[in-house]
Amino acid sequence: MKLKLVTWNVHRYVGGDGVASHRRCAEVLREIDADIIALQEVETHPGEARDALAYLCAETGCQAADGTTMALGDARFGNALLTRTPPRELRRHDLSFPGREPRLALDAVFYIEGHSLQLIATHLGLRPAERRAQVQQLVPLFEKRHHSLEILAGDLNEWFLWGRPLRALHRVFPGTPHRRTWPASLPLLSLDRIWVHPRPALRRLHAHRSPLARVASDHLPLVAEIELA
Repeated sequence: MKLKLVTWNVHRYVGGDGVASHRRCAEVLREIDADIIALQEVETHPGEARDALAYLCAETGCQAADGTTMALGDARFGNALLTRTPPRELRRHDLSFPGREPRLALDAVFYIEGHSLQLIATHLGLRPAERRAQVQQLVPLFEKRHHSLEILAGDLNEWFLWGRPLRALHRVFPGTPHRRTWPASLPLLSLDRIWVHPRPALRRLHAHRSPLARVASDHLPLVAEIELA
């Protein structure tokens, strides 16, 4: 089984030039041509002609699993999972922390070429205590280890390399590398992560640095190429 996975904080489609363009984000996703796409800071207007999420699905040939965390007038805001193969199971885990912006994790199980794949896609909070509590909720979701492949992907917002959240995740996903993705124009921090078990299945991990990707959002897309015998 071979697949390509990308996680990307699209920043409400607002690029480094201050221009909001979901069409530009769709073009970046077409450049990457991933099988599974985990998005954060997605804004949608369901049922309207300007529904950006529907446009992204049409342009990538994917279907969406909604991970809305907030309603903003007639818009919805949060996470989304775009996939070419629909998940067999889908759960939503509330990771909200008191007094902070609502957060959740999308927990999807796929069956591809005889293999079971669990993917948890999320966007963690800005405060250290918030992230610690959220990682404590995520770790038990991988403890059973009964899937052929397990992946955690998203914007973890963690810039302390040896902080407790990353140490906890390294115990679950040992040896996973990281790449700098923020800010997109000159990446300094590895805020976006893809964690894979078993580790040998992760064949390549890279930030997508095309000219368009550098301006389409304040984050670069993080791309994993995965192969499981």
